[in-house]
Amino acid sequence: MPGEDEVDRIVDAWGRERPDLDFAPMHVLSRVGRLAKHLDRARRAAFTASDLESWEFDVLSALRRAGAPYQLSPKALLPQTLVSSGTMTNRIDRLVTRGLVERRTDPHDGRGILVTMTAEGRRSVDAAIEHLIEAERHLLADLGDDDRRQLSRLLRTLSITLGD
Repeated sequence: MPGEDEVDRIVDAWGRERPDLDFAPMHVLSRVGRLAKHLDRARRAAFTASDLESWEFDVLSALRRAGAPYQLSPKALLPQTLVSSGTMTNRIDRLVTRGLVERRTDPHDGRGILVTMTAEGRRSVDAAIEHLIEAERHLLADLGDDDRRQLSRLLRTLSITLGD
C-alpha cells in the first residue's frame, strides 16, 4: 500500500479546517482530476510526436475506427468528437488543407458529403495511437492486471452513471 499523496494532505487539511464536512468525494475525484492532467500531458506528447493536434487525432481516429474505406459523414463525426457542426466544418477544412482527409460526394445521397481519410491521415493516426498506447501503458505501469481491470470497471460504472 503506497503512502500518502497530495490529495491525502489536502483532504486532511480541509478536514481540520472544516470538520463539519464529509470530504470522501474529494478522495476519489481530486485524484481523478490530477490523473487527468497526467493523461493530458501524455496525450499531447503522443500527438506532438505524430505531428497532430488532439482535435485532429479525435477526427482521424473516428474515421480509422469506422474501418475501410475510413469515411463518415460530418454528422456521424459529431457525437464521436463532441463538437458543434460549425466547429466540425472548420476542423474538416483544416484537415483537408493538411491532406489528411478529403471530402467526397456521398454516392447514396448526391447532396451529402463523406469525409474520407487519406493514406497520410491513416499513417498519422496509426503512429499517434501507437505513441498514445505506450504513454498510457507507462502511466499504468505500477498497477497489476487485476488492479487495472478493477479500476476500469469502477470508472466504467461512474461514467455510465454520469451519462457518458
